[in-house]
Formats: sequence, C-alpha cells, structure tokens
Amino acid sequence: MKAIILAAGRGSRMGKRTERKPKCLTMLGGKSLLEWQITALTSGGVTEIGIVTGYLADQIKVPGARYFYNGRWDHTNMVSSLQAADIWLQESPAIVTYSDIFYSAEPVKRLINATSDISLTYDPNWLSLWRKRFNDPLTDAETFQINQEGFLEDIGQKPDSLSEVEGQFMGLLHFKPNGWRQAQKVLQNLRTAEVESLDSTALLRRLIHNKHSIAAIPSLESWGEVDSEADLLVYQNLFREGAFPWMN
Repeated sequence: MKAIILAAGRGSRMGKRTERKPKCLTMLGGKSLLEWQITALTSGGVTEIGIVTGYLADQIKVPGARYFYNGRWDHTNMVSSLQAADIWLQESPAIVTYSDIFYSAEPVKRLINATSDISLTYDPNWLSLWRKRFNDPLTDAETFQINQEGFLEDIGQKPDSLSEVEGQFMGLLHFKPNGWRQAQKVLQNLRTAEVESLDSTALLRRLIHNKHSIAAIPSLESWGEVDSEADLLVYQNLFREGAFPWMN
C-alpha cells in the first residue's frame, strides 16, 4: 500500500514558525508532524511513502521516500499537489494525507480495508475538539453530511448551523485507481485556473455532484489539525494531559 503526503504549501497561518521550515516539520510531543504521520502510516500497513514537496523542499528528507514536486506550490492548492503524484494514483491504491495533521494507525487501517473507489475518514465527535480551538466552532467548521448507507452527501461549505455538520473531514483519503480516474474526468472539464484553486473538499464536492460515491468512515481516535500557532498551543496542552495515548 502506498501513501502520498501533501506537503507542498507553506502554511502561512503558522506565522514565524514556517519562515524557515515547512509546516510538516512543526514539532509536537518531541517529533515533527511528518514523523508522526509516517509512524501512523507504516504502523497501519503502508509500505511505500511518497511526499509532494514545494516550499523549502530540500528540508524534507525521509529515507526511502519517493518525492514529487509541485513547482507552483505558491500559486496552487491541494488538488494540484495531488496531480503531481498522478503516476502513483494511476497505478495502485493510495492513502492521501494532508501534512499538517496527526493521527493514530487505526484510521489508516480502516482506509486500507475500505472497498469503495474513494473513501475518507471523519471525526463524528469533532465538536469537543473545535471548541478547544475556536470560540465559535462554526467559524472554522465545514458542512459534512452523510446518508444512511454511509456515503458522503455534502462537504466543504460554510455551515449555518451545527445540524449541517455530522462530522469533520480529517484530511485522510483513500483513492483506488478507478476513483482517481473519476477525479481526473471531473478536473478535465475545468479551466486551468479553476483546477489550481481547488482544495480537496471542493474536488470531493464536485465528485458528489457528478454522482460518484465517496465512503465516509468514522474515526473515534484522538487526532489533530495544526492550522495555526494557536492550534499548536492547544495540542501541546492536550499532549501534556495525555489526550493522545497512541503518541506514548
């Protein structure tokens, strides 16, 4: 099983912490976010690691990893980074992960065992974490709705109420080659500027609108998304409190 880590962007909301190093090298609990990801991925069953680099690419060094490069990292979004690893996505199933998140091996195992062409993990208990990160959780939350069969119905829009948020996407996906072909067909119908501006949730929403099925797999294990310096302080406190037992 392959995994592709999307690590091309700078992460400007991290302020001075990313002036001289990529966001994925941010330290938490004695390891970088990238190190936590690789530990979770390999423990979960991943045998090959690919990393899409861009900003300060020369600082990202992982023995045995395959590197892809998004040369327009400062003008593009997640989907362009995903396209940089097109050759891997075409040839075999692959886990795709944001580079600013941390998680245990369990959601990785669930994604590897997923049968759908496209699958993702989500946190159904997201609200307690978002309340620690934001005064008003809805300011940063996105719509996330699933049907009775466990497939995604909506994602990535600004919610008006908590009823529109049945969970939060964790930044972990699984594409099988046929699922990636579905995504490529959607992208082929867009202008270059539209593709370059797309993030992952916007692509997923377009896939849903084109009647493609995306399995939504709940994950109850503790995890985190480091979007800002304030986030990092929250997670450092939670780490000291033992909120992430799989990190020990």
